[in-house]
Amino acid sequence: MRVLDTAALLHWPVAKLADGICAESQRQEIERLSPQRAMLVFAIDLEWRQVPEKWLAIARDIAAKTGDLPRLSDVDLDVLALAVGLDMPLFTDDYRLQNVMQSAGKVTSSVESKGAKQVWRWELRCTGCRVKTEVPSDVDRSKKGAVKDCDICGSPMMLKKVR
Repeated sequence: MRVLDTAALLHWPVAKLADGICAESQRQEIERLSPQRAMLVFAIDLEWRQVPEKWLAIARDIAAKTGDLPRLSDVDLDVLALAVGLDMPLFTDDYRLQNVMQSAGKVTSSVESKGAKQVWRWELRCTGCRVKTEVPSDVDRSKKGAVKDCDICGSPMMLKKVR
């Protein structure tokens, strides 16, 4: 058994999806991305699970430690929480999910890409006063742009790779 990210649901042959575990939140995502594929995926025997809040909290903490949390979606967090909570391999092409899993010592495999080669850490850096801070676990999440405002000068804080 293994946890499957949406990339696997969209791209793998149906037979390869057997014994997969998925988050309930992935149902809406796959319907939005590919309604035709969704009908096919929903017809096969996958295990769809709700994610316990305790597992979500653990996933948020692990993702905050690497700094990847601000750029993970709700569905990403659900998939991560399942893999960590069930202690199962995660199949994903999402480099941020691979980064978090590898930093936690968990097994991850790629769906179609080559996969992450190293673990990165991210930090928040102020665009004004240049102060650097770790990424908190209660940070706002979005795909791009500022993550929060600086506590010192009020300027936007951006996610940057730790050097």
